[in-house]
Amino acid sequence: MSTTTTLDTHAAHTGGHGHDHAHDDHGHHDAGGNTVFGFWVYLMSDCLIFAGLFATFAVLSGATAGGPTAKELFDLRFVLVETFLLLFSSLTFGFAMISAGKRNMSGLYGWLGVTALFGIGFLAMELYEFNHLIHEGAGPDRSAFLSAFFTLVGTHGLHVASGLLWMAVLVIQIAKNGLTARNTTRLACLSLFWHFLDIIWIGVFTIVYLLGAL
Repeated sequence: MSTTTTLDTHAAHTGGHGHDHAHDDHGHHDAGGNTVFGFWVYLMSDCLIFAGLFATFAVLSGATAGGPTAKELFDLRFVLVETFLLLFSSLTFGFAMISAGKRNMSGLYGWLGVTALFGIGFLAMELYEFNHLIHEGAGPDRSAFLSAFFTLVGTHGLHVASGLLWMAVLVIQIAKNGLTARNTTRLACLSLFWHFLDIIWIGVFTIVYLLGAL
């Protein structure tokens, strides 16, 4: 009688733990869904920021104050290389997400590393361009057009730098704790953010550089 009671108690205790684990997994799933939804809301607010910057640039693009114009300043071949770096980084991030789905950790780290290298290359070229323009006397204080240009392109560059920092921190967290549900959600949010930056840059390339060169 005592043994039977003990087994029943153990079974009930085990069943309770199983229910708790299922509840925790469901809780993680719900929290992850809420996090991704909240991040979409953030991206929409970021879209409004960039929309305002694009509108400001469009209004001020002709306000050169007798200084150099976009056609005189920008080298499309240089910017095209920048663009391909960011486009390829978006592709490699996609491969990283595929590796994460397959629980292929070496593939995940490898593709994130390649993505980071492309992102760093993009930032290095952008900083080189800024430095070159400033030394040529075409800094943000030269005209309203250049102020709008530096603000728009610089804001995008700051987002890329933030994404790279986020990526580094996330890799450390994954290496320490594994590809947990929470880290998987963070990786998905970073993926959305990185692809968002790619789309914004296509707009920058088209409106600022390509139309400016015509």
